[in-house]
Amino acid sequence: SFADLAEKLMPSVVNIASTQTIKTTSNPFKNFQFPPGSPFEDMFKEFNRPTERKATALGSGFIIDQKGIVVTNNHVIQGAEDIIVSVNGSTEYKAKVIGTDPYMDLAILQIESNEKFAAVSFGDSDKARIGDWVIAIGNPFGFGGTVTSGIISSRNRDIGLTRYDDFIQTDASINVGNSGGPLFNLNGEVIGINTAIIAPGSSGSIGIGFAIPSNPASKVISQLIKYGETKRGWLGVRIQEVTKEIAEVEKLEKPEGALVASVAEKSPADKGGIKAGDIILEFDGKKVDTMRTLPKLVAETEVGKRVKVKVWRNQKLISKNVTLGRLESSDEFKAETKTDPD
Repeated sequence: SFADLAEKLMPSVVNIASTQTIKTTSNPFKNFQFPPGSPFEDMFKEFNRPTERKATALGSGFIIDQKGIVVTNNHVIQGAEDIIVSVNGSTEYKAKVIGTDPYMDLAILQIESNEKFAAVSFGDSDKARIGDWVIAIGNPFGFGGTVTSGIISSRNRDIGLTRYDDFIQTDASINVGNSGGPLFNLNGEVIGINTAIIAPGSSGSIGIGFAIPSNPASKVISQLIKYGETKRGWLGVRIQEVTKEIAEVEKLEKPEGALVASVAEKSPADKGGIKAGDIILEFDGKKVDTMRTLPKLVAETEVGKRVKVKVWRNQKLISKNVTLGRLESSDEFKAETKTDPD
């Protein structure tokens, strides 16, 4: 039974209620016209006052430090004015935001209390295998402390949700309110952060849930705790997929790597001698099997690191040395574009 494990982990999983004020202005008489100075004019102005209502979002989170540091999804607390965290389903605490990362949909909160809390630790998500048992604990539909179990159904899923999609797919029931909650392995380690579900027609869980893997998440989390923001590596290239046709023309054995469509002026790639038309096959010793792999590899590499980039140019493999910049301070990053900046 999962009972012993669930009992041990439950005190570290929290329910999160975030409140924000939504302002609306509605006037049922907006289509009526009154002559200037009409006594009705002032009367109907009364109806044009903005009204405010409080909207509450429910989610989950988990404690990773006994000082009360909580991990959750950014979308759970985005725009929140008040955040209430309840531990063990009973005690409520106020919490403040330490840092957020909308690009991986992560947020770090600090419970405003001097108490010591039960914390959980991260496992190695790279060792998680398809078919491994997992359990999810969270606050679906406001039912706090709900435990569900399942297996890892797939890994490295790209569902087009975030800039760095690399989800673990699970059939453990995940519903609205589970967002930000932990996905545990049988050692009681967090190997994923439950983030999204596929629910046709809002039917709730149909056994296809997605969790951010703990390895890339924990790198971002430690940056948010340390700096209050993220510091991702930046290469400065726009990339596109290497199709079968491109591979044939370029005399590549198979379609792989990332084709450089353009290089930003004075970017690390530009200074390192990478050119449009190059196909990046290896970055910092790691293979770039598809276009989507490159942004993840670059983002996870520390700013200022000198890395070797292997590119296919003129039907030859050549190496370039590039000193990475910081993504968040690049002009490309600030200007929203349709292709994936990297």
